[in-house]
Amino acid sequence: MWAFFERLLDSSTLSPHGICLLWEPELIWLHVVSDAVIAASYFSIPVALSIFVSRRRDVDFGWIFWAFALFITACGFTHVLSIVTLWVPVYGIEGLIKALTALVSVVTAVMMWPLLPKVLALPSPSQLRAAELALEQEASQRREAESMLRHTQKMDAIGQLTGGVAHDFNNLLTIITGNLEIADRSMKDEGENARERLTRAIARASSGAQRAAMLTQRLLAFARRQPLDPHVTNVNPLIGGMADFFQRTLGETIELEIVGGAGLWQVEVDPSQMEAAILNLVVNAKDAMGGKGKLTIETSNTFIDESYSQQNAAIPVGQYVLIAVSDTGRGMSRETQEKAFDPFFTTKEPGQGTGLGLSQVYGFVKQSGGHIKIYSEVGHGTTVKVYLPRAQSDPSAAKESEDLPVVGSRGSETILVVEDEDDVRSYLVETLRDLNYRVREAPDGAAALALVESSPGRVDLLLTDIVMPGMNGRQLAHEMQNRQPELKVLFITGYSRNAVVHQGRLDAGVSLLQKPLSQGMLAAKIRDLLDRH
Repeated sequence: MWAFFERLLDSSTLSPHGICLLWEPELIWLHVVSDAVIAASYFSIPVALSIFVSRRRDVDFGWIFWAFALFITACGFTHVLSIVTLWVPVYGIEGLIKALTALVSVVTAVMMWPLLPKVLALPSPSQLRAAELALEQEASQRREAESMLRHTQKMDAIGQLTGGVAHDFNNLLTIITGNLEIADRSMKDEGENARERLTRAIARASSGAQRAAMLTQRLLAFARRQPLDPHVTNVNPLIGGMADFFQRTLGETIELEIVGGAGLWQVEVDPSQMEAAILNLVVNAKDAMGGKGKLTIETSNTFIDESYSQQNAAIPVGQYVLIAVSDTGRGMSRETQEKAFDPFFTTKEPGQGTGLGLSQVYGFVKQSGGHIKIYSEVGHGTTVKVYLPRAQSDPSAAKESEDLPVVGSRGSETILVVEDEDDVRSYLVETLRDLNYRVREAPDGAAALALVESSPGRVDLLLTDIVMPGMNGRQLAHEMQNRQPELKVLFITGYSRNAVVHQGRLDAGVSLLQKPLSQGMLAAKIRDLLDRH
């Protein structure tokens, strides 16, 4: 074998290829340049292929690129040796290189033929475009289906909400109208029994009206449309002040523990709505525990980071006060947790709950710029965590409310009542006259301005509805104060529509009463405004 290679590589008896070309310079350089260009081109191809395959490791059949690169490299070396043999007769080496090239060629061809059906099965550009178009159509159809599903779910929720409101209001209207009928019949009778019956009927009708007012407040809270009057508040004393009431609500068989965090930050909330929200959570926990267990209310400072924010509806990153209400009750399934904040959703027996407690808490927390989260496991209890943003304003700006005595006028003060609902306006006028105020009335803003122009005289206070046809209450107040800058204004509303409430909060310097109104509410608020200097 070794002797064979010696004879193959022995070039002593051979002549260079240039002799065949008679050493003609033109022919020599034609071959040299041509073979050099071909070799350089061949060598560049495997370099490009190796870069492509190494950077695109996701390409199918990558090994065939490497095989083809090896074959092209061998071809390049054959052209290099063609140049060398023009002067040096190393035909044996040239023959070995050609034999290697032949071997690589055969191997590459053998590997490519079985691969051909798979390559032909690859989609063409037109097929890819068609597939892309089909995917776009499918995505569009899926978006439409998701939109229809969301619309269906929205309509189901609206139907549930409408049905719940109709059910509760029909019950309340039955109480009110029924007792008013009893009162009407009792007025026609005489005697002590008739008087007592009349008193009971009026009391029951009043109770029904108050329950209806509470229902609308809860609906507004869920819709985040209730007007809030926020103050800088420390939650610890607020909860501590309600501890006895909580314990009476829970009963003797449920243990109550309140753990107030040290150095708790201030929050800016409506204190009365905050108390109502916590009370709702306490009542829900009591029902979940079935009259026996332990309720824990904890407060602490916490920080919501970017990770938690992204996982929980993108709530703002920052500092929060955490209020955690935990019970040892039966817990909730995942399906129940997903619906827990829906209005009128309840797991209680019919007649045992309105289904508005948690939805009211949810609306209040969201309207206050916070976040609420339920953690629960069936058989292991529930924890409701309320996150309220840390207040940035000065705690000294918090104002304390005072219980003002319910007193009327001394007879020298005039109130202009503007209300587009006739029955409501009549009630307001009669109530204020009972409080000894001088009263002027108008059905809308334009009529009020015309009344002031035609009958000039001092008006001490403007009592106006906010939402009215034409000029709204805020615009009327502006026009009236241009004529009488010292005029006091008290707005009343069932729904503000952002006239004096923005982002759920009263505008600065605005006084507002929420309908329905009572004589006590009106008397206290009006006296408070008129006595300010």
